[in-house]
Amino acid sequence: MTQGSSGGQTATGSAAGAGGAPSPTNPTTSTPWGSTSTSTPNGAPAWNSAPMGAAYADAPTAAVPLVPDGSAAGAPTVSTPGAGRSGSSHSAARARGPRRARLQLRHINPWTVLKFSCVLSIALFFVWLIVIGVLFGVLDGAGVINKINDAYTTIQGGDAKAPVTAGIVFGSAAIIGVVNIVLFIALSTVGSVVYNLCADLVGGVEITLSER
Repeated sequence: MTQGSSGGQTATGSAAGAGGAPSPTNPTTSTPWGSTSTSTPNGAPAWNSAPMGAAYADAPTAAVPLVPDGSAAGAPTVSTPGAGRSGSSHSAARARGPRRARLQLRHINPWTVLKFSCVLSIALFFVWLIVIGVLFGVLDGAGVINKINDAYTTIQGGDAKAPVTAGIVFGSAAIIGVVNIVLFIALSTVGSVVYNLCADLVGGVEITLSER
């Protein structure tokens, strides 16, 4: 009777061993996950299943160990989260080409235009004077200024004054530069106000910006 029982137990254990799943009737050397190993009176190992703790059941997915991807030979490499996504996003951006943005200039602050035009017009005034000085020096060195003065005095008589001198040239250039400063500031400020009115009526100027 005992032999038949042990034979049936052996057959059942063989069938369970073929399936590969450990059970109390099919003891193996490894203990199933989540169970504790005990001993029966006849010496055969058995398992006492215990429920998993809340710490294991509610553990976040980040606590799960990463599985090696096997890409490197000899040493397993671990793929970090987000690396594939960043690489794919960069490759998609390169394949898509440079990004473009269409913007609309709807309003220009007249006060900022006034300050900018003042600084720019003063800078251009000094540039104008430098250009006039360089040009006058070149013509005077070439003798053009003296020939003009001699021709004028010959026509008007010996008592006539020379029409082209450094004082007259630079004075006239300064007067022209001041007039240009006033006109430039006024036109720039009034132009910004006119642009704002037109933008409120029909919309501003559209600008397309693109990455390199």
